Amino acid sequence: MDDQAWYLRTSKLALAVAIIRSKPADKSSREYTEHLAKVVSEQESTWRSKVEALETEVLQLRQKLLLSRMCSGLLETGDPSSQFQAQEPSSSENTLNLLEDSGCDLSNEQRSEPSEMSQNFVESCTPTPPLPLPIVRRHCATVENPLSSHMQFLQHLLELKNLTESGSLKTDLSHFENDFSTVSHSVCRLLDGLITFYRKPKFPFSSFWTEAVDTLAGLISDCNLSNHILKKCSKKLEEFEKTLLQVILRSNHINRFQVQHHVSQSLVTLGSCSLLRKSIISQLLSEVNSFTDILGTINQVQASYVTHYENIFSLFWVLEQLLQKETKEGNTSGIGPEDQEIQKFLQKHDETIFQLSDAFPLFTFYLWRLGILLNSVETVENNSPP
Repeated sequence: MDDQAWYLRTSKLALAVAIIRSKPADKSSREYTEHLAKVVSEQESTWRSKVEALETEVLQLRQKLLLSRMCSGLLETGDPSSQFQAQEPSSSENTLNLLEDSGCDLSNEQRSEPSEMSQNFVESCTPTPPLPLPIVRRHCATVENPLSSHMQFLQHLLELKNLTESGSLKTDLSHFENDFSTVSHSVCRLLDGLITFYRKPKFPFSSFWTEAVDTLAGLISDCNLSNHILKKCSKKLEEFEKTLLQVILRSNHINRFQVQHHVSQSLVTLGSCSLLRKSIISQLLSEVNSFTDILGTINQVQASYVTHYENIFSLFWVLEQLLQKETKEGNTSGIGPEDQEIQKFLQKHDETIFQLSDAFPLFTFYLWRLGILLNSVETVENNSPP
């Protein structure tokens, strides 16, 4: 017996003796041991909650620090007043629009005349030079939705990068890339929240979830940010894609079509990013191929497959949207016949349509449309310059 095993056995024996000696007279050793285990478990749960709260607080401070440093860098690269004027509205009407887009709507009683609001806006900006943070419509962070602080940070980050890359602000943000681990951690938190929500989606959907998916797609579409995000969050992204897919396929309640439409649109939004489109299309085709094989073994839709049969048409719609976008963009995601699911679909395409057209005409009609779109993507790839 080695030393480590001997110390482990000795420790267990000492613990057992200590429990027996310290147990109350009205409890057996077993009952007292179970009581102690419960107390330790509750304490561990409390400690874990405190640790998570502290980690969240630290992440939010890192988010604020990164945005502050980026804004300071923008101001240091040139004349702050000239940079602010580049974003400043050209008329009182534009000023009003920007104020209305601050993220918190004004009631009718609180609205003022444009000139009055413009004057108040100028006066409020006079004491300190404003940071060049974008003014766009945002959800205010709330205790009820802790994810909103992460999304607000990520949206501000995207707007800053868009301003610098569009030429509205002249500066280089590449020297902040060492701090972009904050971005990937924020994306992971946002993905955790999205996965939790979409596993049990509640209708009607808040626009927050739509904005969250839009923000996620925008971040991954950024060539610099995507590298950091995919290194850290690739598994969570794949899990989120699968979660959306299963929500569509497994929905069986009466009003599921409204939920499916929202979730399908979320998949299309994610698929608008070329880095994610290939994997999403492959997953969708895998489900279509599997169900096609099932239909090939029956003559009509059996009761156990009715819901799945109805739900599969939402996948057809998503596939059509993504393949049309892929064709329009010139096969930027690199879809090709080497993909196993695409290869399987195209190899059995004509035979499947011939076999199933009488029993499932609508299903085979969509298969035919998908075949045309996949062939058009391949044509674009073959005609593209080397």
